[in-house]
Amino acid sequence: MLLTKNGRPADLVVRGARVLDPAEGLDTVCDLRVDGGTISELGTGLETNEHRVVEGEGLVLAPAFVDPHVHLRVPGREDEETIASGTAAAAAGGYCAILAMPNTEPVVDSAAVLGSLIEDAQAQAEIPVGFLAAITRGQEGGELTEMAELADEGAAGFTDDGRPVVAPGLMRRALQYHGITGRRLALHCEEPTLSKGGQMHEGAVSAELGFAGYPSVAESVMVERDLALAAYERSPLHLLHLSARESVEALRAAQAKGVEATAEVTPHHLCLTDEAVRTLDPNFKMNPPLRSTDDRAALIEGLRDGAISAVASDHAPHARHEKEVPFEAAPFGVTGLETAFAALYTNLVEPGLLPLETLLERMSAGPARVYGLESPRIAVGAPANLVLLDTAGSWRVEKGGFRSRSANSWLLGQTLKSRVRMTVAAGKVVHEG
Repeated sequence: MLLTKNGRPADLVVRGARVLDPAEGLDTVCDLRVDGGTISELGTGLETNEHRVVEGEGLVLAPAFVDPHVHLRVPGREDEETIASGTAAAAAGGYCAILAMPNTEPVVDSAAVLGSLIEDAQAQAEIPVGFLAAITRGQEGGELTEMAELADEGAAGFTDDGRPVVAPGLMRRALQYHGITGRRLALHCEEPTLSKGGQMHEGAVSAELGFAGYPSVAESVMVERDLALAAYERSPLHLLHLSARESVEALRAAQAKGVEATAEVTPHHLCLTDEAVRTLDPNFKMNPPLRSTDDRAALIEGLRDGAISAVASDHAPHARHEKEVPFEAAPFGVTGLETAFAALYTNLVEPGLLPLETLLERMSAGPARVYGLESPRIAVGAPANLVLLDTAGSWRVEKGGFRSRSANSWLLGQTLKSRVRMTVAAGKVVHEG
């Protein structure tokens, strides 16, 4: 399900770091040794066996991150991103695995397209990458894809990300296929007749700026419908990039009734509100849009209490000329792989809104569990999937500093706390900062 190119397994010792793995209940200052890409020992004064030694004093060593929502733009828009550039960007952001969305050109809706991506990933991917396939042909909402065949080919899950499955009957049949494929549906929840023409969140700011509004109910009403269908079919589902308080409340209520529902939230929805749109910078234009202060608070609380189990970057690269237009003419979407942890550390952990341990879990084990992936963990015998973090370090986000082919970041010009010093993915050192 996850593919990467071959590389040399790491032999190294990290000395004196704060080793922090919330899922394993581990929080201690010690050494860690990796032999041949596998964690072999934790302790103090470990023998190096002539391995490379990395000084970790004052740094945090944690399980590397998993991003369940990335746009690699392959096939079709290699000018914006490729498997090689996107996975290099992920490595720089501390990720050891990512899942790519299928809204490409052509759409990943056939075994032939998926098979080609899998072959390319085995030759190009710097870190393990998996691919989600479309729920409907062409993501047009009219006919289901050959979901069983796509699952056999290696699809990690199914989504029409960017487009909702509007027809309830079709959605119900898609949910029924979980019994055959064992793969989870990941749903973009939007009622298009309510959101049509919307440029930003419907509220006081949109009224003042004169932009057509995209109301929060356009999301929450579809969240409630999809949760109701999942409950009826007793089928699991995953809700993509939640943005509204009502959506979080509906999710929490469904979970309390036993519905197997998970959800994700993005760094930009956790850090920003629609007030940011006053700049008219197209890098603050996302789908779903940035919402109110009340919505942001609900998302943070949902992440903190576990109703929302995953942070996802929704990394959406765009060519420079596409974003350098008036706000209303620009496409939705921003990059996020290289800035996700630092943005959240700066805006949530440092101000005391979210414990570091919670953030690490929601960026690692949480998203892995959603799709049934092996969780990165710090334990003897586990594959080395590690990120070494300098939480005292700071850096300025600049256009020329990205490994991604695109620089449409909402953080341009800002100074962030916390740097990724090293990433180890599938036993290989894939990034050093």
